[in-house]
Amino acid sequence: MSNTAKRVIVGVIMALVVALAALGEYFGIPAVRYLSVLIVIGMIAEMVICIARTPRDILKKNWISFGAFLLWLCVMLVAANYVGTRPWIMLLLLLIICCADIGAWFFGRMIGGDKMWERLSANKTWAGQIAGILCGTFASVMYGLLGADVFMPQLMWIGISIALLSQYGDLTASWIKREMGLKDFGRILPGHGGLLDRFDGWIYALPLIWLVML
Repeated sequence: MSNTAKRVIVGVIMALVVALAALGEYFGIPAVRYLSVLIVIGMIAEMVICIARTPRDILKKNWISFGAFLLWLCVMLVAANYVGTRPWIMLLLLLIICCADIGAWFFGRMIGGDKMWERLSANKTWAGQIAGILCGTFASVMYGLLGADVFMPQLMWIGISIALLSQYGDLTASWIKREMGLKDFGRILPGHGGLLDRFDGWIYALPLIWLVML
């Protein structure tokens, strides 16, 4: 099975898990909050394992960067626990990031063009970034139209901000992987890598949402 096929199948399974979490919320179960917290715990665990497996000379050179990133993931855990109490906000966050990621991946491959930061991520292009922002913003606006049957301009700005932040979270994770000499943080999600690879869009977006809610 090709890597693209694996990516699509696992993506569909993850979408079903999110849908089940949303259904749990309908029946009064805080499933979105539990799922969000578990995902971030998994991200922290992956980072700890990667640090433990990193050669000593690399650790000695980058221990401040790795430590700061791990600490930031712990901040994300607190943010996930808090934002998860508002499931519709967390679901909106997931929707924007997923659509931005899919749009950037699909249109980046289709259009090609100049690379954003080839030294960090060989596949990310400016065309992909713009397409990702547009897709994430469209998803955010549609979320409001379908959920409340009204156009909410603030959702457009939320979509742009979260989609942009998610892509820079991706670049940050790519930089950490490059420093560690890794291709992926893990293999738990075939075609996607680990939880940190898949949910790196949360790195800046989730704490920002938490800050705004506070």
